Amino acid sequence: MTTQQHPLGDSFPLSLTEFVALLVAMTAVVALAIDMMLPALDDIALDLGVTEANDQQFVISAYLAGFGAAQLFYGPLSDRFGRKPVMMVSLALFLLTTLICTLSPSFDLLLIARFMQGAAAAACRVIAVAVARDVASGRRMAEVMSMVMTAFMAVPVLAPTLGQIILSFAPWRWIFAFLMLFAAGLMVWLQMRLPETLHPEFRVPLKLRSLIAAFGETVRHRLMIGYTLAAMPFFGGLYGFLGTSQQVFVDHFGLSDGHFPLAFAAIAGGIGVTSYANSRLVMRVGQRRLSHSALVAFVVISAIHSVVLLSGVDNLYIFLALLAAAMAFLGLIAANFSALAMEPVGHVAGTASALYGFLTGVVGAFIGSVIGQMYDGTPVPLILSQAVMAALALALVFWTERGKLFAVIDDEDE
Repeated sequence: MTTQQHPLGDSFPLSLTEFVALLVAMTAVVALAIDMMLPALDDIALDLGVTEANDQQFVISAYLAGFGAAQLFYGPLSDRFGRKPVMMVSLALFLLTTLICTLSPSFDLLLIARFMQGAAAAACRVIAVAVARDVASGRRMAEVMSMVMTAFMAVPVLAPTLGQIILSFAPWRWIFAFLMLFAAGLMVWLQMRLPETLHPEFRVPLKLRSLIAAFGETVRHRLMIGYTLAAMPFFGGLYGFLGTSQQVFVDHFGLSDGHFPLAFAAIAGGIGVTSYANSRLVMRVGQRRLSHSALVAFVVISAIHSVVLLSGVDNLYIFLALLAAAMAFLGLIAANFSALAMEPVGHVAGTASALYGFLTGVVGAFIGSVIGQMYDGTPVPLILSQAVMAALALALVFWTERGKLFAVIDDEDE
């Protein structure tokens, strides 16, 4: 009788299922703070006296800007002090900033608090990726991250509906109260179950010279910098969608507040399906074939959608079908881009994860904000911008791989 080997190593105390669930909960903090707010944007604008319709998007973009900017710091901190202590402190800060959001009497203070809240939540994303890289590598890491993404996609499916349910019996401020309860529960789970995953020999002293060396080590790898550059415009298009989705579906297409979460769930559900498919396929097919093919498909569908809209066809069901079809390929892109970028820099995983998150977050948030402010009452700027940004991402992948797309490479031997 043979003993089945633990997929994460026999010495690791968590089962694969619990490990994935914990990573999902860590990353869910980030998504809940975005997606639960979408149904509340009109209420926030009305309650806090916002007069310009497009300004309500700043509730999302301020959070994303803080989220992106702070990631640069959490990597070096977690490489020095360990993943778990930094995560616990950041969650405590998340609780504090969320309380400020809950009590904000003005729109300006809310935006400042949202920036700080995003900055606190950034540790969840950085450390989740670093922990995954500590425990797994190569296609195994891509498999784990795909499983995380599969379960994680239930968050944007359910979060707008959850936000709408809260709004049905309480003011928008109670959404922030829910976020505080979720973060507190996560702190308890982490404290009780997650061991420190950073190997002692990989701890990097928190000195300027060491930090410069770690960042220098990160950016000298073509895969790391190339896939980071490619992810920036691609996620910019995604952030543009997050910022304008409520206006497009509710204001332009006339969906009720109750039906908007259903439209959002249809898009997020497709991403969840492809994320699950990626977790099943990546070990056999490889990150490159899956992510490159998906990116090409995203460009083609978005280009077709742009032509349809520019030709005057402005139908809700056609719009939703084409947008959902394109966005579904995100499930075959996000985890694989992250795994490919992180593969050569496992010995400085925290710093590398921070740099990847910082660049994709800050630049992505900026691009998304620009796309959002282009909203003119029609979905044309959003879809056209997504097509252009995805095409730019494909060009950067082509450069990274020296013109060899869809290559089958043994990732473990790179």
